[in-house]
Amino acid sequence: MIDADESFGGTFPFFPHFSEAPGFRMHYVDEGLRDGNVVLCLHGEPTWGYLFRHLIATLGGTHRVIVPDHMGFGKSATPQSRSYWLQDHIDNIERFVLALDLRDITLVMHDFGGPVGMGLAARHPDRISAVISANGPTPFGQSGLLDHVTANVAMSPWFQWILKAEKDGSLETVLGQLGFNILSTLKLNGFENHAIINDSWLSAYGSHFASPADCLGAIGWAKGYATGTHRFEAPNPAAARAIRAKPALAIWGDADRTLHAEHFLPLFTELFPNAPVHRLAGVGHYCLEDDPTAIGEIVSQFLQRTGD
Repeated sequence: MIDADESFGGTFPFFPHFSEAPGFRMHYVDEGLRDGNVVLCLHGEPTWGYLFRHLIATLGGTHRVIVPDHMGFGKSATPQSRSYWLQDHIDNIERFVLALDLRDITLVMHDFGGPVGMGLAARHPDRISAVISANGPTPFGQSGLLDHVTANVAMSPWFQWILKAEKDGSLETVLGQLGFNILSTLKLNGFENHAIINDSWLSAYGSHFASPADCLGAIGWAKGYATGTHRFEAPNPAAARAIRAKPALAIWGDADRTLHAEHFLPLFTELFPNAPVHRLAGVGHYCLEDDPTAIGEIVSQFLQRTGD
């Protein structure tokens, strides 16, 4: 039985697991069929595994669903002496996957979970069986990657704020208070489903950011962008060929105010020109919160078709 506070009013009733393999205490959910194909769900900013709670329930009867919290997020530790750049998160998830010896992985990637997951795919294409982007970028050595990222900034209040806040010195101060301003941060990025907001939901997203020291993960992701410190993983030619041949699926909430479909879906379709793309009207950046039922159905059908 999970404590009510830890399950956020019963909305996250999954037994906690922990791994020390990444060099800190990484929390993860491991639910469903132990001998089922692995679905590895990777969250982004400023969320954690709670984002995938509905998908865990949907897929648990047919798959092994594993949902880690990145360093500095959710129930994972927030080491004060570590850096929080993209390449650090890729290193962490690689160590986690190797420690659990996960294979035949279907990646489900949201937000910066996209570059983290694609970094894992670049390093270990043999462990990946399928790729699912859910409002998550899929950088994989595309020639136009930086052009798309740069063009997106002109349309994104979130990235514009990051650049301004880094310049005027307020970035750490504001993001260091995420426990109090979590809802406004989510809204800035594009969160539409206000009907689900209650005390348990707010606690789930805000309570792990109780102090500035708890916010290093969220600060690091924003600061890394503002300072150009993140490094995308570039696949070698063999890895690029292997991943391009995998089944893939894109789901994109069209009301995303941070990662606009016109700039990021071309990165996906360049990699997977024959893959299905589902664009969801009225659904925002946090698509798994805004329409979990539709996404569960789309992902389940994809996995049934591909046999993953």
